[in-house]
Amino acid sequence: MVTSNWAGNVRYSARAVHHPRSIAELQELVAGSERVRAVGTGHSFNRIADTEGDLVSVAGLPARIEIDEAQGCVTVGAGMRFGEVVGPLDAAGLALANMGSLPHISVAGACSTGTHGSGDANRVLGAYARAIEVVGADGALRTVRRGEPDFPGSVIALGALGVVTAVTLDVVPAFGVRQWVHEGLTDLDAVDAALSAAYSVSAFTHWAGAGFEQVWLKVRDGDPVPEPGWLGTTPADGPRHMVRGVDPRHCTPQRGEPGPWHARLPHFRLEFTPSTGDELQSEWFLPRELAGAGLRALDAVRETIAPVLQVCEVRSIAADDTWLSPAAGRDTVAFHFTWDDSPAVEPVVAAVDAALEPLGARPHWAKLSALAPAVVRERWPEFGRWAELVGRHDPAGTFRNAYLAALLD
Repeated sequence: MVTSNWAGNVRYSARAVHHPRSIAELQELVAGSERVRAVGTGHSFNRIADTEGDLVSVAGLPARIEIDEAQGCVTVGAGMRFGEVVGPLDAAGLALANMGSLPHISVAGACSTGTHGSGDANRVLGAYARAIEVVGADGALRTVRRGEPDFPGSVIALGALGVVTAVTLDVVPAFGVRQWVHEGLTDLDAVDAALSAAYSVSAFTHWAGAGFEQVWLKVRDGDPVPEPGWLGTTPADGPRHMVRGVDPRHCTPQRGEPGPWHARLPHFRLEFTPSTGDELQSEWFLPRELAGAGLRALDAVRETIAPVLQVCEVRSIAADDTWLSPAAGRDTVAFHFTWDDSPAVEPVVAAVDAALEPLGARPHWAKLSALAPAVVRERWPEFGRWAELVGRHDPAGTFRNAYLAALLD
């Protein structure tokens, strides 16, 4: 029974929780509900999925992986997790161009909220979608395809257009990746160069010392490998976890051990629970050219951040044209924070909001932020078009909750 989000910091207030086993059952449920919201793996940290009406888990919908090699795509059922999709894809000699840190999250949920990985040329996961199947407020199942006028607003839609039942994603030929961890990147001004050094890069800091303690480099086979003294860093002499004191066996193989794309692009192995325990998360997105300015703004409040921080991760994301993407219309740098699960986090999140807001920060849709809805709306140039789309497809507010009402009203 789904009663809370993944982290346990949000207890859902739904009057009933449903686990439909077929699309037909889901359609009947949605058509008969005044208020309904969908939840996947629950990897959110605010009330984006909450409702006082009916909460629908898509985890029980039929597993579906349909690979179309000729068209270069795969159609995936909404309840499928990335880690369950990659094996069949790899066996067919195909790959996803990018993955997030966790293979444990659902494909539909990740696409709906703007989840991303890292890499100067890699877009958010939803930007690789070419079709979305969704049950609308009337219970009808429809498909929205790339190239149609509503498509850019239907991929990252925050659950406001209906319950997603399947996503069709672009695929590429399978490729190999080697992963290295380098330690001791002390120069904040070098972070921009670090993010450009490999196919996918993550820089980790605790804001308690000089610069970044770790930089994780995921290098595609055939691409150049950074030298041992790269940017003044030292290669790690053993496997590492980005959070202090946590067993690195949970993490994907490092030290240049060759492996397939799906076993290196995520930070964590599917077979392990990826949590360090109780935690909260926030994330903010800035234009890529403001990476240095963002780091300096955070450095100015490091003494506020450090006492409640487990780790901060900095990544890059390529621009895309989906309306609510964190990288909509601009190459982007992402500042992700994993916090202790503590009431002391709330004022710290507000302090980070205040530090990054003047730089045009966009908050993650599914994570903690105190930025006012009016400020948030201004950060997405196409928000008004998206709001019109929502009003057209759900005039009665079947999929609206308090979170969406604050954004849209």
